[in-house]
Amino acid sequence: MTAKKQASFQSVLDALLDSQSFPRRYLPYFSDMEPASLALLLEVWPRVKPTRKRSLLEKLVSLADEDPLVSFDDFARALLSDPDAAVRVRAIRLLADCDDPKLVPTYIKILKHDADSAPRIEAARALGQFVLLGEVEEISASLQHKAEESLFEAADTEGDSDIQRAALESLGFSSRLEVPTLIESAFRRADPDWRASALTAMGRSNDERWQDEVLGMLLSDIPSVQWAAVRAAGELALTSAGPILLQMLEDEEEDDDEVISAAIWSLSQIGGEDARIFIANLLDQTEDEDLSDFLEEALENLAFTEDFERFQMLIIDPDEEVK
Repeated sequence: MTAKKQASFQSVLDALLDSQSFPRRYLPYFSDMEPASLALLLEVWPRVKPTRKRSLLEKLVSLADEDPLVSFDDFARALLSDPDAAVRVRAIRLLADCDDPKLVPTYIKILKHDADSAPRIEAARALGQFVLLGEVEEISASLQHKAEESLFEAADTEGDSDIQRAALESLGFSSRLEVPTLIESAFRRADPDWRASALTAMGRSNDERWQDEVLGMLLSDIPSVQWAAVRAAGELALTSAGPILLQMLEDEEEDDDEVISAAIWSLSQIGGEDARIFIANLLDQTEDEDLSDFLEEALENLAFTEDFERFQMLIIDPDEEVK
């Protein structure tokens, strides 16, 4: 590290230890950190107030959501064993887009042995990404199997139901034969939290066997269940859900912003001219900048959905005889 860079980064460290509000302009300094900068940061980290640590990490998570070019992976990895459970949770969230297989053993260790439930829940969620990567053959089958086995164990261990449900949701990505039975069992429970988790797993399954269950919950009077069903309908691209979602939005009876946003996004995943017209009309009518950005993203996603469908139709079946 040059003397100039070191002096510049020292101002970031000083601000971390200061009682004043941490300047947002310093957040990019935590992206793609040089080893020397990371070492300096970790040296002062124990002296940073817990509230400042958590606030900083939350801001970094938000920045990572907004800017795909930043990466806080090195910093987040170093915090996976932090004494503060809240820091460990946020560190895992910061690694949400990191697909390094080396993280799997670490997440399994956290899921099995962490003293606090919150990091275990977050680790269960993070392992879902690696189950999915295994399904598309981006990581080894053996590593996928280890991730799945740890999730099966967590889902089957009585105790913290939040951990069990997080594990179930991640197992939704798996094509293992045992998974549908777990999903079905969770869906049949009276507890709406379990039903919502089952619907989340259904949406991740890429399996239309769950069509009736998902459609049946689209108009649930329990917001968490309805939200999960709406999302699942989009992830499964259930065309039969399109008219229901449109009617739900047009009736203007739905006052849950999360459900409304999920319904709009699911329509962009399902596709169709009616969905396009509806979303475009919403965009024309709104003056809210954030909503406008979201609707534009939905229209872009709808265009991607339709382009993908057209591409699929053009693919020639390799088994079909050429005449």
